[in-house]
Formats: sequence, structure tokens, C-alpha cells
Amino acid sequence: MSHRVSILSSHLSPVSAVMASEKEAALAATPSDSPTIFDKIISKEIPSTVVYEDDKVLAFRDITPQGPVHILLIPKVRDGLTGLSKAEERHIDILGRLLYTAKLVAKQEGLEEGFRIVINDGPQGCQSVYHIHVHLIGGRQMNWPPG
Repeated sequence: MSHRVSILSSHLSPVSAVMASEKEAALAATPSDSPTIFDKIISKEIPSTVVYEDDKVLAFRDITPQGPVHILLIPKVRDGLTGLSKAEERHIDILGRLLYTAKLVAKQEGLEEGFRIVINDGPQGCQSVYHIHVHLIGGRQMNWPPG
């Protein structure tokens, strides 16, 4: 098992350990052109529970849910978009598509009372996978500030 998969697998432990693992994974992660775990999910090398898929976006359940509903939405083509801070004008369409798809999936998941969208960016933003992704979290009352 690769170091990356081992770090992500550690997310199956209790919540406090998960939060520490997330931070550790984010601090250890480095942007690269190598395939990410998300590229491997897109190519079906790694299984996932897909809840939505079209030609541009894949949405699947997070393995360490932070709410009754926790879905990750990713673009099928990274195109240099490793994080939001790396977005360029050419990425406007996929960024809009990710957010619109989040709305569709939220409706599909019955989140009429509300939901939260999170995009982690960089080490201090706790980004552990350098392939832009949107967290859709719902099914419980969210708190503010988030953390």
C-alpha cells in the first residue's frame, strides 16, 4: 500500500485521530504532476461510492464523513487546477460546474434544509490532495466558525 493510500486509510480511525491525520496529511502533501488518489478513483483503480457522474465531474462519498452526508466533487480533468489558489481564467467553467453540481447532488441527497461547501487550499487550509475538490457536507446543523 502506498504511503498516500496509507495516510488516507488512517482516516477510518476515531474523530480526534482523523483530525490529526488530516492535518498531518496536509502538512506532508506536496503538489505534483503525478496521479493523485482522485485520478485513481476517476480511472476506477480505487473503488468509491459514486453518487453522481457526468462527462466533467465525479461525485462520491467521503471515506471519513464529517456529517451524515459528506460527498467529494472533483473535476475529471485536473488541467493544472491543483487548488483554488492555482485557478486561472481557463478554469472558470469547471469551477462553476463543480458548484452547480454540488447543488444538484445536495438536492439528490435531500439536503433541503441546507449544507456546507468547503474547498481546502494549501497546507494551512488542510489540503491533503492536490487535485481541486469540493466537500459537500450536510444532514446536521453546522457551527460557526468552522474551525
